[in-house]
Amino acid sequence: MPRIMRIVAFGLGLLGGITASQGPEFGQQYRQRLGGAIDELRQVIHRFDMDAQASGETRESAIARLRSNADDFVSRQGAAMQANAERLGRLETHRETMMQAGPFARVALMVRDGDRDLMQAVYRDFEPALPVTEEGLLSSAVGFIAVWGGLLVLAGFIRSLWRRPRSRRAPVRA
Repeated sequence: MPRIMRIVAFGLGLLGGITASQGPEFGQQYRQRLGGAIDELRQVIHRFDMDAQASGETRESAIARLRSNADDFVSRQGAAMQANAERLGRLETHRETMMQAGPFARVALMVRDGDRDLMQAVYRDFEPALPVTEEGLLSSAVGFIAVWGGLLVLAGFIRSLWRRPRSRRAPVRA
């Protein structure tokens, strides 16, 4: 195999490794943003619960009271608070599931069950980094090997197609 092809394959393999390492990094930034969203929603729900309690109501009865109000604005606030409470429950469940999962399963869970709004926000603000966690290092190695090895195999296959069969001539005798 020509030396230049091995050098190109190695360089692209490094690029593949760096690219593959960004999956766990994206997942890590997603988990941070998930935690922040949960903390903020807890604060909003806590303030609402305190206001409901001060009025002698539970969260559920206060939401029902707001939603049944004839004023459209007040009714919408009740629907929004109910949506906040439901989202908090979903995010907490999702976070707990991710924390119990293994390192590589976290990325799969994020992709499969992740909150789309949070993922869009992470994507918008994503800062690439080279993670030095086990997950990041293994992802880098797999990305490198997949690209580097794949290119070497492909180059060998293409080279074998382009080889011309040697003709077998009888030696010329003088």
